Amino acid sequence: MQSPSTQPSASPARVVPLVIIAPVRDEADLIRLTLDSMVAQTVKPVEWIIVDDGSQDGTADIVREYSAQYPFIRLVQRPDRGFRKVGGGVVAAFKYGITQIEHQEYEYIAKLDGDMSFGPRYLECMFEQFAQEPKLAAVSGKVYREEEGKRIEEIIIDEHVAGQFKLYRRTAFEEIGGFIEEVLWDGIDVHTARMKGWTTKSFLHPDAILMHHRLMGSSDKNVYRGRLRWGRGIWFMGYHPLYALASGIFRMREKPFVIGGLLIIAGYLGAAIKRAPRYENPEFREHLHRWQLGQIKKLFSGQKN
Repeated sequence: MQSPSTQPSASPARVVPLVIIAPVRDEADLIRLTLDSMVAQTVKPVEWIIVDDGSQDGTADIVREYSAQYPFIRLVQRPDRGFRKVGGGVVAAFKYGITQIEHQEYEYIAKLDGDMSFGPRYLECMFEQFAQEPKLAAVSGKVYREEEGKRIEEIIIDEHVAGQFKLYRRTAFEEIGGFIEEVLWDGIDVHTARMKGWTTKSFLHPDAILMHHRLMGSSDKNVYRGRLRWGRGIWFMGYHPLYALASGIFRMREKPFVIGGLLIIAGYLGAAIKRAPRYENPEFREHLHRWQLGQIKKLFSGQKN
């Protein structure tokens, strides 16, 4: 069995008032990558709570192995609901993690997936951004996955933050009311923060790359189901129809090519036809539509999005 990384850092790691919560379920094949990445950081959290959301594999045993060696890692467990509940289930597990925080004087909070890896200076780079921008609510690096020996970017625009490792300033996180238990929680939070006068960003830096070891949207059954769910999610979030269409077309260049984008559009239209529930916040939807139409205008005027 592979053991936790014990390679010493060149200098002692700085501990920051950050609490990380990682909701995980059946991640035994990948979670060592995340654990090894975290214990190698030059800047470490004061507490990392890994919420085992009903795993049926060896996830909990692996986490226990690391927590025995690294005191800042803690495992908490929730009863098995019998299935992976994407979006809402992740946020429910995250919220449960918040109730388990021991270091209540934290100033930053993050949600982290259990299928990620990142370099030793990742958190150091994030805190450099916070120091430079007092109104920065949330930040991340850019996300990539490896295919046939090549890095493929999972594209997010610079104003958005990767949901796989979403790091917040606590004051901003509490002002927006935290995350909501819906599939597009990681879009609603960012736009709410910006609506309230904060900034959010993801940026490209060689020391701030997030490697995703699972195709985005494929954690529940398959990627096709994930793209349909994405479409229903953007309907719930309140996407403008033109931006929903543009998003589907844009995603056609990602795996699964063409059909993935078509399924996003189909999911959106299906939810619209059924008059599925939407996020009931008129101020938020007005802000979102104004921003989305502005992005479309920039696209046609040749400005960078």
